[in-house]
Amino acid sequence: MTSSRPRTVLSGCIANALLFLAAYCHAAPALLNQGGTAPSGIESPLSQAELPTTDGAIAIGNLQAQIDGEERLAAYGPLTGLQRAGIADLIAMRGQFLGRIADYERAEQIAEQLVREAPTDPVSFLTRAQARSTFHRFAEALADVEEAERRGLHGQRVESLRAAIFEATGHYDEALVVRQRAARARLDIRSLGAEASVRSGRGEIEEAERLFVEAPQHYRDVSPFPVAWLYFQQGSMWMREGSLDRARELFEAAHQRLPAYAAAQGHLAEVEAALGRHERAIELLRPLAQTSDDPDYAAQLARILGEAGQAEEAHRWRAAAATRYAELIALHPEAFADHAAEFWLAAGGDPQEALALAQTNLRVRRTPRAYELVLQAALAAGESAAACDAASHTGALPHLWPSLRTLTSRALATCSQPDPEGSRYR
Repeated sequence: MTSSRPRTVLSGCIANALLFLAAYCHAAPALLNQGGTAPSGIESPLSQAELPTTDGAIAIGNLQAQIDGEERLAAYGPLTGLQRAGIADLIAMRGQFLGRIADYERAEQIAEQLVREAPTDPVSFLTRAQARSTFHRFAEALADVEEAERRGLHGQRVESLRAAIFEATGHYDEALVVRQRAARARLDIRSLGAEASVRSGRGEIEEAERLFVEAPQHYRDVSPFPVAWLYFQQGSMWMREGSLDRARELFEAAHQRLPAYAAAQGHLAEVEAALGRHERAIELLRPLAQTSDDPDYAAQLARILGEAGQAEEAHRWRAAAATRYAELIALHPEAFADHAAEFWLAAGGDPQEALALAQTNLRVRRTPRAYELVLQAALAAGESAAACDAASHTGALPHLWPSLRTLTSRALATCSQPDPEGSRYR
């Protein structure tokens, strides 16, 4: 059975590195019909012919060339703090799209060194805030954002990072205020896509879809990165809402724009498996599991192989995922508690371990997915008290997508107290 939310690795602060990559433009807004579909003449996702972008392999090559060029400069003399921060951003962006945890770790090392060597430079603190948020150290990241502002750094990037942290920790109202302000200041694919992401978290699905559809109408650059990211976010929303065919269409579009986009390929595989296309899912996951240092792909592959009756290969990938998750939990517990919990709940086959990790994740961020993961693990482990406790708090969430609503109802049915929310979950 597929996870009800996308498995975006280290997704606390999505798209921050994309901020300066898009060429911005102003176009007449596209409107959406009632019912969450694009109006006649406006498709979503757009084809390559309708919205041409650079070949994905060339774009990745250009990104690598940028990183190599900046690093070569360092051989001729010390780089400025801004140059080094730029390298950290580019490396983190490469990690985001190629699924390289080592890139996130390297970006964090650069950021920590910047703060040590330039402790009065606000750029150092903002760079470290980005790195810390990537590893879900949200309180420390916000402290660094505030320090950067105290030292005189202001503007869209500061605001974008703050909003991303708000969203990642379930503070959707605060995030929406910042995202709306950014969209009013500059209407573009990034600002509209970011606002759409927040609105989807608030359960405003129709408005989110309208913004997702409108966003590409405001893009005139040729980089595939913002377009692929947008379709990935849009697909993630529909995956959570249980519209798997729609999610598949959008993940496929993101994958076609940028074939090296690991998260899009992994999500596409997960949806394919949920739709019963196990062979296609396995075909998509094997290369990721073989090359990525992110164990999520090995974990997914183990689960799907098991569902497909290929027990021997499933066992090998399960063992590989378990070893790697243990390493990452030791290094970055806040960032990988949720992913490790998903693994132990599914292919790992240890719901008690999953529950402990899910509760760790809930302490870091009280999002709908965090509550859902605790409910899944608690019910699987037969821990009714933990399930009831989590269910008693979901009424405060802005939106319960279908699977979360079902889990909450199941958990409340095990409680001795009456359901205070009545029929909300039914």
